[in-house]
Amino acid sequence: MAPQLLDKVPVSICLATHNGERFIAEQLQSVLEQLGAGDEIVVSDDGSSDGTLDLLRQFSMPQLRVIPPRRFFDPKANFEYVLAAAKHDIIVLCDQDDIWLPQKLDRIREVMRDRRNSIAAMMSDAGLVDEAGESLRERLFERFPPRRGVWRNIYRNCYTGCAMAITRPLLELALPFPKGIPMHDSWLGLLAEAAGDVVFVDEITFLHRRHTANASYRRRNPAQQISWRASLAWHLWRRLVTIGMRNQKEGR
Repeated sequence: MAPQLLDKVPVSICLATHNGERFIAEQLQSVLEQLGAGDEIVVSDDGSSDGTLDLLRQFSMPQLRVIPPRRFFDPKANFEYVLAAAKHDIIVLCDQDDIWLPQKLDRIREVMRDRRNSIAAMMSDAGLVDEAGESLRERLFERFPPRRGVWRNIYRNCYTGCAMAITRPLLELALPFPKGIPMHDSWLGLLAEAAGDVVFVDEITFLHRRHTANASYRRRNPAQQISWRASLAWHLWRRLVTIGMRNQKEGR
């Protein structure tokens, strides 16, 4: 599809940062090169003590918007804050240390443009690289194979935030994030599974950098995993019941 047609669908890219000066410039450059005039990239910084904010100020693109920084020290809360600031109907989650390949944003537009008014999510594959950007000869979908179904994803989540794009109706359903859920990506994926539509794109659209600071690769003990599964199931049920009752009251 021609880029000029795809550009008619504006997109919000939501980037959550925290002490990301090591990789943020490379990631931002790979994103900004793909933006159309109507797109935006919204950045929220979570209490960085390094030069992340200084690096962000060096990018003077009109599409770049850094919202007032806050101190969460929690990636889930930081993403909740930046997602709430998005303006457009297609919202793309973005990590500070990945590298987008040139076709990523156009692929998202192509898949999501006809779904942007419904509860929907998309997840695309990634090539895994190390801290130096060298290939680990593994794909994200090999490490976390896509799987459909609410209960299957409560038991073992396959959703990775940096690989996801969502629609505004899904975002409105998801906000505010409940207290006690493990991460934002599992919450968004489960809501899309339960109430809408999910598309898995078996195509590498970005390079996902693995290193010791990755929150998603930290080991969790079994008791914590059981607690998180119970929390996800409980909050998912509560949110869907609440939305159902609201819609019934409004006659939808």
